[in-house]
Amino acid sequence: MDELLKNISVNTQSSIRIQCPDGPVIYSDPFQIREDSHDADLVLITHDHYDHFDPDSIERVRKSTTVFIVPEKLKKETEKYASSKENLIAVQPGMSFEVSGIPVETVPAYNIGKPFHPRHAGWVGYILTIDGCRIYLAGDTDLTLEIQEIHCDIAMVPIGGTFTMDAEEAAKFINRIHPRAAIPIHYGSIVGKKSDAEVFRRGVDADVEVVVKL
Repeated sequence: MDELLKNISVNTQSSIRIQCPDGPVIYSDPFQIREDSHDADLVLITHDHYDHFDPDSIERVRKSTTVFIVPEKLKKETEKYASSKENLIAVQPGMSFEVSGIPVETVPAYNIGKPFHPRHAGWVGYILTIDGCRIYLAGDTDLTLEIQEIHCDIAMVPIGGTFTMDAEEAAKFINRIHPRAAIPIHYGSIVGKKSDAEVFRRGVDADVEVVVKL
């Protein structure tokens, strides 16, 4: 797991890049990508907000063989980026499948008592299994009943509040599911303060490694 943790980077917000050891390059919600890398084997999108579905960044990372995994509501908007129908997978919460040798599960991502990410929209988080390690990419979500049942080794969770869990709520969530490592995301720029990462770290049980990438 240590090697995999080193190969995870967070550009900003929830803009995540995972270089699988001897495997595909995966982007989740690429946002504010500045360089033309065109190295994405997989691009995962959690929902339609501009800081998660960023056409300019998609153009910078995609290549002719990139496979896109997107919520059903984003299928039509993503068709122009995929080179074929086979390279575009539209999903709903609660699905399990394999792509490019990576098992993928979709998890509901929604707000409770907030209007920003309604449950009926069908937005998702993802669980990827890479070299036997389960990585949870939460997307924008509150502390819902569904995510409290997740089992994973690495959890990447929003902590900025307003649109998602805040740092204290996210720490409670991590202590509930108890992964081996937790990476805070979605704070320090558009929403939340950079100091939220330390609030999160202090709230997480000592035997869970908190890795700050932002």
